[in-house]
Amino acid sequence: MKQKYIVTLTSTERNQIQEIANDHTISNTIRKRANILLLADTTPGKPMPQAEIAKRCSTSTITVYNTLKSYTTHDPAHTLKFKRTKTTNPPIITGDKEAQIIALACNQPPQGFARWTIRLLTQKTIELNILETVSRETIRNTLKKRNFALT
Repeated sequence: MKQKYIVTLTSTERNQIQEIANDHTISNTIRKRANILLLADTTPGKPMPQAEIAKRCSTSTITVYNTLKSYTTHDPAHTLKFKRTKTTNPPIITGDKEAQIIALACNQPPQGFARWTIRLLTQKTIELNILETVSRETIRNTLKKRNFALT
């Protein structure tokens, strides 16, 4: 199978990557990526197949493929660092909404019911416009976080 992404390292890049691969203070993930790049390098001769690189580095062929793709589309610095997510989803239930849900659960259950259930709380939360949409799991986690039992 012909490799889609070809790695050609300069001597300075190769030396820097070898230092990273031999540095035991760096995480195993980054060291594996460095070893993948060194084994896939075409400068000294014919590179190993991706399956052989994966076996030698104790990783999957997908990891080898993604590492080589990252190197050829970006650069070694981008490949040899952790990718952190830049944004996180804000919490759906904030303090005041959480207080409203807890207060609702402390009140008497609706007519015809002996006690509150997670489904009833979810429906009532949407009905009272505390939240536009909410899942049962979100309501359950909110109650669990406050050690509130529906008994």
